[in-house]
Amino acid sequence: MKKLTQLALLTLFTLLAAGCANKQIKPVKPPSPPKSQCECATDKTPVQIPEGAKPAEIKSPEAKVAEYSLLKPAQWDEVDGLQLDDLSQAWPAWMQSCSTLVNKPVWKNVCKAATQLNEQTAQKPNSDAIQAYFRQYFSVYKTTNVDGSDSGMITGYYEPLLKGSRTKSAQYPNPLYAAPSDMITVELDSIFPELKFKRVRGRLVGNKLVPYYNRGEIETDASPLKGREFIYIDDIIDVFFLQIQGSGLVQLEGGEQVHVGYADQNGHPYNSIGRLLVERGELTLAQASMQGIKNWARNNLTKLRDLLNSNPSYVFFRELPAGLPGPLGALGVPIQGERSVAVDPKFIPLGAPIFLSTTEPNSTKPLKRMMLAQDTGGAIKGGVRADFFWGAGPDAGARAGAMKQNGKIWVFLPKEFVPNGLQNQARR
Repeated sequence: MKKLTQLALLTLFTLLAAGCANKQIKPVKPPSPPKSQCECATDKTPVQIPEGAKPAEIKSPEAKVAEYSLLKPAQWDEVDGLQLDDLSQAWPAWMQSCSTLVNKPVWKNVCKAATQLNEQTAQKPNSDAIQAYFRQYFSVYKTTNVDGSDSGMITGYYEPLLKGSRTKSAQYPNPLYAAPSDMITVELDSIFPELKFKRVRGRLVGNKLVPYYNRGEIETDASPLKGREFIYIDDIIDVFFLQIQGSGLVQLEGGEQVHVGYADQNGHPYNSIGRLLVERGELTLAQASMQGIKNWARNNLTKLRDLLNSNPSYVFFRELPAGLPGPLGALGVPIQGERSVAVDPKFIPLGAPIFLSTTEPNSTKPLKRMMLAQDTGGAIKGGVRADFFWGAGPDAGARAGAMKQNGKIWVFLPKEFVPNGLQNQARR
């Protein structure tokens, strides 16, 4: 989420917190808003808001762009590389999407048709059958940016493997925290419909809602999150990069592997430590990869804490059920290595099949394949923007860390699904 001005943000916090009673937050407007649970704290002086500030002044450049309105009608023969990809490799990921999309009216028919295709082919439809299915039931759209261009940045992420313990010790001193009970999340579209997908987070101080604790305040010996620890990790650098990736596998001392996944975030903006190291002259731009940053950190332990705290954003985790085939994405289903991507859900519907045309990490070798938009990310913003999930482990991490490519994206939507701005155009 792009930062709101501090004045406007605090003004909104104040209005939302004004009605705190019985440990509930009730916004002043509209008349029947949703309620959020909170715990009223009184440890700091409330923030004072200048007179005359109005929440209606809150603006966001993205708020002017209607949901999905950057999708432009395209033809199937425009999709670069569709005939060359083995679509059967993406089919299991599509069925994962359908496990939840089938509950939405506009997706129900296409998901039922996918199940019927499975039954007709003994759960193994080939690439030609899958392409025929998509052509029959879907329309294709090309993603664009606000300026009308059709290319954008494609990055990568992965599921790291960490070493940990359920007990704190000198070997495992760095906690993973569960989401705090005193953090309040306000969905802004409950008050301002044009701010769909926007939210703010904070905590109560007296009867005022103020920004939640930042990284520097959380990672102290007297952490305000004491009691929320559930696993301890051996390496603070790995914890930091786990927060960037959003999910991971933790190898416990006894050999058990535990999936941990994103639970929430403290509401502070993400500040790239790689960019900061380049600005300080500690690394060159070419060195500021994930591995380059890790190498710098291990050689500069006395500077590490200050560097990490320069990024106030902090991610909280939860332990996921055992036996999952992959980490859970924002869609709520396990994501598949090399067939799932994170997107901006304002511009690409979550769960949708997409076709990605880009290049291999740090290479000009073409990478053209069907993917599923099953995840989101704080840094994944814009119409032509995707984060490619490479899978788990060090090899996936090396490819993810090196990926910063240019690419194009096509989106497949049910013929009944008409994006904003195209309601008056007949699609067949």
